[in-house]
Amino acid sequence: MENRVKAAFALLLALAAPLAGAADNVLLIQLQSGSRYQVWHTEGESQLSDDDVMTLEVNAKPEGGEELATAFGPARPYETPDGIVIRLPAAPHDKAVLIDRDSCGHIRLWHAAGTTNLSEEQITEVFMSALPEGGPRIAVGSYNVKAFIGKLGVTATLWHAKK
Repeated sequence: MENRVKAAFALLLALAAPLAGAADNVLLIQLQSGSRYQVWHTEGESQLSDDDVMTLEVNAKPEGGEELATAFGPARPYETPDGIVIRLPAAPHDKAVLIDRDSCGHIRLWHAAGTTNLSEEQITEVFMSALPEGGPRIAVGSYNVKAFIGKLGVTATLWHAKK
C-alpha cells in the first residue's frame, strides 16, 4: 500500500512539473451579475498572516466585520455570496483577498491583483471550457489552460507551452 501511495505521489509531482515554473498562473474566476467576472490570483502583494486571516474570518458580516490593523493597513472582512472577502483599502494594488479553505481546512488566499491579466474574451473562453473534473486543455494567448469547476467558481491553471 505504501508503495502505491509513493507511486501516486511521484506521478502527481511529474504531472505538476510543467506548472512549477509558472508564477501567478492559477486564477479563480467568479461570474458576477451582469455577466461580468471577478478574477482572483493565487499570488499577490497582500500576504496576510494566518492569524490575521482567521481573526478576520470569524468576524465577517455582510455589512462588514470589525476592522483589524495589519501590515497592509486596516482590514475589514465581509461575508459575501462568493465567500469571505477581506478589504484592504490602504494596500497599493492588492486591495482585497478572498478566503478559501482546502478539504483539510487549510487557508488559501485569492488576491484581487496579480500579474496574469487576460482579456474579457479570454476569460470567457476559459470559463466556458471548465468541467468539474477539468475541461480540455485550450490555448489562450501564450498560455495553455485547463479549467475546473469548484466550490468558489472556475479555477484555471495556466502555463506556457514548452518550445
